[in-house]
Amino acid sequence: MIGRVRVRVVVNGVRHEREVEPRLLLSDFIRHELGLTGTHVGCEHGVCGACTVQLDGEPIRSCLMFAAQADGAAIATVEGLAPAPGELAPLQAAFREAHGLQCGYCTPGILMTLDAFLKAHPHPDEADIRAALSGNLCRCTGYQHIVAAVLLATRRNA
Repeated sequence: MIGRVRVRVVVNGVRHEREVEPRLLLSDFIRHELGLTGTHVGCEHGVCGACTVQLDGEPIRSCLMFAAQADGAAIATVEGLAPAPGELAPLQAAFREAHGLQCGYCTPGILMTLDAFLKAHPHPDEADIRAALSGNLCRCTGYQHIVAAVLLATRRNA
């Protein structure tokens, strides 16, 4: 039997330490060990983007990484986007106002992808936004309202 490994991470600014099985996926660690269920698991193959979180500021597919590989890292999940309980981050507020979600299953991954993207590209055009979204699948919206929400958020942050 393979032993357990210690994982030390900072998630949304809070330090966590757990002993877990070496094969535990980061997505499962976040959801089941830390109780942060905003990170959704869709395809479990890294294709859909629903499980996207930020690892040291970069968006990654948490279903493709073992929790042990994240040891020592800073992780941001959708729960960490809002500035305070009961408040929304500007991008989240723009999604609400521009109807950038429908069923909402893909939304956390999209938000985490776009949050990182907008930090690097604060004034994107529609083509840039669509390219940034190309790794996230949404079966409900057709992406038009998502793009509109991002443009709304960027206008407000200008």
